[in-house]
Amino acid sequence: MKKFLMLCTLTAASLTGLQAQQTQVIAHRGFWDTAGSAQNSIAALEKAAEAKVYGSEFDVQLTKDNVVVVNHDSSINGYIIADTPYSKLKTLKLKSGENLPSLEAYLDKGKTLPDIQLILEIKPHKTKEQEDIIAQKVVEMVKQRGMEKQVEYISFSLYVCEQLVKLTPGSQIAYLEGDLSPEEVKAKGMTGIDYAYKVFRKHPEWVKQAHDLGLSTNVWTVNGEKKLKKMIDLKVDYITTNQPLLATELINGQK
Repeated sequence: MKKFLMLCTLTAASLTGLQAQQTQVIAHRGFWDTAGSAQNSIAALEKAAEAKVYGSEFDVQLTKDNVVVVNHDSSINGYIIADTPYSKLKTLKLKSGENLPSLEAYLDKGKTLPDIQLILEIKPHKTKEQEDIIAQKVVEMVKQRGMEKQVEYISFSLYVCEQLVKLTPGSQIAYLEGDLSPEEVKAKGMTGIDYAYKVFRKHPEWVKQAHDLGLSTNVWTVNGEKKLKKMIDLKVDYITTNQPLLATELINGQK
């Protein structure tokens, strides 16, 4: 009987390990390619949660008066975000009709959706001073809400990533640019690499190297069945995609 119980325990542990290695899906700028949604909108976050994917990725920028807003591009509706006060930006409309979200509003909604991870991308800014300000403000807002475990950080700016390592030790922090090897990323204290599809096509060996170093691997922005299957077969941990439902179907073997 003891042997049987031990065998069951080992089998369960093995299955858990296999499940942990399964590629998971991150909705790029939320699940926006659906009715009533828009890129980087709160509605896109809600729809990503409804789709039951691992995470919803979104981008943040700093306004002229140092308010953090959620938007991918450096401008919106003709206004350059870094040169415009929040008072002029807050009523600008996304394609869904939703107002431009502040990070505070986005996090507040995210806290009501605890089953989805928020993959927060801090966009590069023109000066280190701006990058210091946005990194500090973002981390403060996350900590104030007790969301350290729900929010993961990514950035193309190596400087931002280095500041995040100092500001929020223990958080998941991944580098986006693709110009550093897993060893170099590990040495800088980050926890993962989050590289473009073309980078992993050129360096498929980086997936295993990263895993051997205890780093996570994420690939962006992967669309189309053929490319999605290639990255699933490569055993990356996460796929960031504009097609979260298709990616989920492929991972689960439904397509």
